[in-house]
Amino acid sequence: MNRPLVSVVLPVFDGEAFLREALDSVFAQDYHPFEVIVVNDGSRDRSGEIARSYSGVRYHEQENRGASAARNLGVSVAEGEYVAFVDADDVVPPHKLSLQGDYLFEHPAVACVLGRQHWMQEPPGLVRDVVWGDLDGIPLVSMVVRRAVLLGIGEFDEEQGGDMDLLVRLRECGHEIVVLPDVVLDRRYHGKNLVAGRGLTPLPPASLKAKLDRERVRRARENA
Repeated sequence: MNRPLVSVVLPVFDGEAFLREALDSVFAQDYHPFEVIVVNDGSRDRSGEIARSYSGVRYHEQENRGASAARNLGVSVAEGEYVAFVDADDVVPPHKLSLQGDYLFEHPAVACVLGRQHWMQEPPGLVRDVVWGDLDGIPLVSMVVRRAVLLGIGEFDEEQGGDMDLLVRLRECGHEIVVLPDVVLDRRYHGKNLVAGRGLTPLPPASLKAKLDRERVRRARENA
């Protein structure tokens, strides 16, 4: 099988405690070819030094602007046909890219593939998904998506909404999204996570307003 290149985008901010483990899990993938892009989001610790110690890492850095901005930078420099995202404090199993990348290859009508997650430490206060029964449901950061689709719908919202807003826009544009029954992400809860959980939860108010505004514009154009 002549597999497409997958670009793995990994944003990091002060993530020296777990970054090496995250990178080791990415480089242990049984899928080839893939590239690894680390975007240092203004870290004040040794994150940049750790990332640069890996010969296979394409390293970029920016002033601290948040994970969505770091992901946008990673996507802008990516060379792969598919893009995957990994957080610096998480770990991915070696079959992640094979499962999701091969699914996209075999199903050209599908734009984005999500998967299930396993929590290494159970966070307090999370509820179980009604479909899968998993804590916090399906993680949006588990996505592997076609880069052309990403470029077509626009960047991650850097103000609010982030990955959930992106998923909503994918659906609005009619792109097919598939959830695989396999665990493709080991999530780490350590008490300092930027977001303890990012499953399929309601949009924050700002992103919901943006969605409604887009719908109003679309309807106005249809009725013009």
